[in-house]
Amino acid sequence: MAADSQSEQTLSLPVEGMHCASCVGRVERALKGIAGVVEANVNLATERAVVRIDGAVDPAALVEAIEKLGYTVPAQTFQLTIDGMSCASCVGRVEKSLRAVPGVVDAKVNLATERAEVSGYTDLKSLIGAVAETGKVAHEAGRDEASSLEASSKRDAESRQLKRRVIVAALLAFPVFVLEMGSHLVPAIHHLIGQTIGMQASWLIQFVLTSAVLIGPGRSFYTQGFPALLKGAPDMNSLVAVGTAAAYLFSVIATFAPNLLPEGTVNVYYEAAAVIVTLILIGRWMEARAKGRTSDAIQRLLKIAPKTARVRRNGETVEIDVAAVALGDIVEVRPGERLPVDGEVIEGSTYIDESMVTGEPVPVAKEAGATVIGGTVNQTGSLAFRATAIGDDTMLAQIIRLVEEAQGGKLPIQAMVDRVTMYFVPAVIGLALLTFGVWFFFGPEPALTFGLVNAVAVLIIACPCAMGLATPTSIMVGTGRGAEMGVLFRKGEALQVLKQAQVVAFDKTGTLTEGAPRLTDLEVTPGFEASTLLAHIAAVEAKSEHPIGQAIVAAAQEQQLQLPDVSEFESVTGMGVSAKAGAHSVEIGADRYMVQLGHDVAAFKDVAERFASEGKSPLYVAYDGKLAAIVAVSDPIKETTPVAIDALHALGLKVAMITGDNSHTANAIARRLGIDEVVAEVLPQGKVEAIKSLKQAHGRVAFVGDGINDAPALAEADVGLAIGTGTDVAIEAADVVLVSGSLSGVPKAIALSKATIRNIKQNLFWAFAYNTALVPVAAGILYPAFGILLSPVFAAGAMALSSVFVLGNALRLKTWSPQMPDETQGGTSRETLEMAPAG
Repeated sequence: MAADSQSEQTLSLPVEGMHCASCVGRVERALKGIAGVVEANVNLATERAVVRIDGAVDPAALVEAIEKLGYTVPAQTFQLTIDGMSCASCVGRVEKSLRAVPGVVDAKVNLATERAEVSGYTDLKSLIGAVAETGKVAHEAGRDEASSLEASSKRDAESRQLKRRVIVAALLAFPVFVLEMGSHLVPAIHHLIGQTIGMQASWLIQFVLTSAVLIGPGRSFYTQGFPALLKGAPDMNSLVAVGTAAAYLFSVIATFAPNLLPEGTVNVYYEAAAVIVTLILIGRWMEARAKGRTSDAIQRLLKIAPKTARVRRNGETVEIDVAAVALGDIVEVRPGERLPVDGEVIEGSTYIDESMVTGEPVPVAKEAGATVIGGTVNQTGSLAFRATAIGDDTMLAQIIRLVEEAQGGKLPIQAMVDRVTMYFVPAVIGLALLTFGVWFFFGPEPALTFGLVNAVAVLIIACPCAMGLATPTSIMVGTGRGAEMGVLFRKGEALQVLKQAQVVAFDKTGTLTEGAPRLTDLEVTPGFEASTLLAHIAAVEAKSEHPIGQAIVAAAQEQQLQLPDVSEFESVTGMGVSAKAGAHSVEIGADRYMVQLGHDVAAFKDVAERFASEGKSPLYVAYDGKLAAIVAVSDPIKETTPVAIDALHALGLKVAMITGDNSHTANAIARRLGIDEVVAEVLPQGKVEAIKSLKQAHGRVAFVGDGINDAPALAEADVGLAIGTGTDVAIEAADVVLVSGSLSGVPKAIALSKATIRNIKQNLFWAFAYNTALVPVAAGILYPAFGILLSPVFAAGAMALSSVFVLGNALRLKTWSPQMPDETQGGTSRETLEMAPAG
């Protein structure tokens, strides 16, 4: 971003990699050699370069010059809390001011969260100063629980203060409304006032009460609105201030200097000023309450982590603050307690409720070697586990960070809103002036009164609060609801793009399947006993290091079988293995091995063909010289895979599989699951090319993967979804993370994307269409034909209702639930270990 050529500006850049004074000198010389740089001072202790520039100097050129020397200039990300924003035009002006700061690469401001995220090569002081120039107040936002609770307390205090202002304003405005509107609507009240206090006294009472409303509860509209107007950056407060001040001042002149007004125009509009301020305060109070509810998901996540932990220290168990837990500490947890940090179980077994983090309602069994997540609830047994992640590295802390980042993001649809609202308020003021001019010069008598009333109505009805809240509130609630279901949107933009996906492509191993080979089938010939055979097969395979052999051993261990001693073990290359297991001879291998040994494998022909159709590779077993069994080891399909694919088809999407596995196995699995397209036997770069081909053939592509080799494809896809149980590299490359590893999260994420974007469009329609339709009515377009005018009071009520509707509509997403196919109907269930006799 270019600097302002009219004045010198100072830019502060962090520089990493400097070691001595000569480094400092090299960097300074490089910077001073750039045209437009007036002065450059580099500080080794602070590792910063302070550069004074004059003219159109691109900060990117400064960064490039430093990095050419071999040093690093890291871009920084700043989180700011912005106080005083009231509408979409505030957002636009704050963003514009932040982006004008030298070194800022991007700035995103969110009205609903009242936060700004700024990235670039600058410092916090410059950003806070830029916000101050717009009349708003900024300070650094914290990301810890204390900061979040402080923000929550601040919102609560704001809500309570607004409530008090509403009560005071309503008590003062109600008599004004009765005195003025009552006398117009009810003849008896008009006569009563005339016969008792008189109209002049009524006007004086209205003057006192209305002045109290404007000076007291409504003061902020004027202290913020008029300065913004004078700076050439009018906002919602400016519209309210100009509109109500016009009505009030006209009424004051009518009350105390009626001779200054044309004949027939002497009237008061105190009730318009008082009631407008009251109604808008009511709208803001309701907004403040609703805004607090939009961040409920974050608040709940912050509150579930325990404050203390019991750890083993020096041979005894002590209770310490959770912040004092160190990596490697042994933490003890009793039944019913929450786990303080992430870890690996070393003692005990239990079931843990992980629903708050993963969205999966069924408690998960845990025993030695299992990983556990901080914040989840231990249900039945006592546990001891080794702490593997603490502080900001825990899964709960990462989830909170991801949700906050997504909630602060902007969707492509928001860009259009921002462009419109930047010019909306000045356009409304121009339209109000035009309305006044048309009525004053061409309207019926009293033209001044008509012009004033209709101009005020235009100013009030067009306040763009609803426009500014339409998108961010839906994003906040939608991403929060996703987190509750175990679907984390790392980037808010993924919410919009995911809805547009035409194809969902999956990696196979570890994504569609469990990712580790398991014994899935064991069928024996009559006369043999399955568990005895399995014990002998596993004893022999225990001598082998082949993954298939390890899977068979694991199956025997699960059944707690006693394995006999093994002797005379021999591996026959390309064929199989043989050995003595106890007193029995055992041979295990391919069909050709059995034929070589003189066995007829025809008895297992049908079973072998079935295994082949399912993508499994059969192994045959001979026991004491007789063909005894056929076994199959394969990577089992995840239980949630068939249901997820059925749900994606129900959403009208194509499903593809991209895998490095052989095409025979891949096609067999695809047939079983109803997958539409298969790309097999590809390396990681081949997956990227496959994604590109799917894009050309079908449009937007979402890719689901879990491994390091999936990271390039996750980045290439329009939306990358990473299985949360996968590698950190894959998760970092993805736009969406499925925390639980359940593939049901994929259709849930897509359905949530559709629901959220639909909600945003409803909000924008209400905000834009509402204003667009009612502004001409407020200007008086219906008066010539139907004699209908929109009172400023009704305009204020309608404007407040617009914001409340948008917030209420967004909050509906809090109870949204996806319609998933019945997991007990259709699809393929997880393969189970079959030990039925052959026959």
